[in-house]
Amino acid sequence: MSGHSKWATIKHKKSAADAKRGRLFTKLIKEITIAARMGGGNPENNPRLRTAIDAAKDANMPSDNIERAIKKGTGELEGVTYEECIYEGYGAAGVAIIVEAATDNKNRTTAELRKIFSKFNGNLGESGCVGWMFSKKGEIIIEGDKISEDELMEIALNAGADDVVNEDGTFTVYTSVQDYTKVLEAIKSKGITPVSARIGFIPQNYVKPDTKDAESVLRLIENLEEHDDVQNVSSNIDIDENLLNSMQEQK
Repeated sequence: MSGHSKWATIKHKKSAADAKRGRLFTKLIKEITIAARMGGGNPENNPRLRTAIDAAKDANMPSDNIERAIKKGTGELEGVTYEECIYEGYGAAGVAIIVEAATDNKNRTTAELRKIFSKFNGNLGESGCVGWMFSKKGEIIIEGDKISEDELMEIALNAGADDVVNEDGTFTVYTSVQDYTKVLEAIKSKGITPVSARIGFIPQNYVKPDTKDAESVLRLIENLEEHDDVQNVSSNIDIDENLLNSMQEQK
């Protein structure tokens, strides 16, 4: 699973850029609102909301913003109603891409995402066109200097994790959707704060395109993630870290 683990680390690096652009708070507020609407406003009884709140706190979001987002989700405050949408498509070299979005206008979002795919040599496909290449799982990323691999494996596997992968000194813990919260809480109970934690689409196989196509796919993903309605982008690209660093330096 090295390709995904490396991509997960890349996504964490990109999240810092999202924060600088002011988009991270917007995405987090949408996720909190949707989670509260679907599962209620009590994070003790709503694992998705608890995860969203933890992510917001990690991003230093003010508690007032979090409370307002929860109340908008539960209907205590008026607010925009967001619809969750899953988009599937391909980038250059047949790289599979899944886009998770939250929108108040699905037709607008679909048209805009289709345009982004086309601009970067991709294609927005029909529902199910790439979904079979992914499994929905929990993904918890931990910096290697926080804990030894053996200790993390003991904690995670005893709590029900499926696997622990070491990619260049960064650990990625994979779980089933059902065991995600239990594993995350077991890790946190040892005083370990993950770099990121989410339930998302994990690829079952990977595509390693040549440099030109890889650059095109990364530009596509970057532009998708910059869209205000996009919450998360998953891909089965296996990317060379040297190429990533080179692209970052060009910015």
